[in-house]
Amino acid sequence: QLQLVESGGALVQPGGSLRLSCAASGFTLDHYAIGWFRQAPGKKREGVSCISRSGGRTDYVDSVKGRFTISRDNAKSTVYLQMNSLKPEDTAVYYCAATAVSVEMCDTEMEYWGKGTLVTVSS
Repeated sequence: QLQLVESGGALVQPGGSLRLSCAASGFTLDHYAIGWFRQAPGKKREGVSCISRSGGRTDYVDSVKGRFTISRDNAKSTVYLQMNSLKPEDTAVYYCAATAVSVEMCDTEMEYWGKGTLVTVSS
């Protein structure tokens, strides 16, 4: 089955930047919509961003619009989340997730999940 592995999480100061990566194995990603989710300590998991299978559609939660950018390179079976102007409230475990789709859609229920990478924003 599809396996997703996140990387790039780190401790970063407020205002700093990180780029998270989600690498797929088992299958290429060209038929999968991908989402980034996060779960902060003591809070529910929330959707952060998603991208359609060829990159034609992207969505972001309001709290990260203008600061985060999702992208994908299907040839490398990798999806990225560029995070700029990081705030302490961005601190969370970030997960990537995927589901097979036949159209250029983004927000949908996700079937496969990675194990997460921790982002800590603190001075």
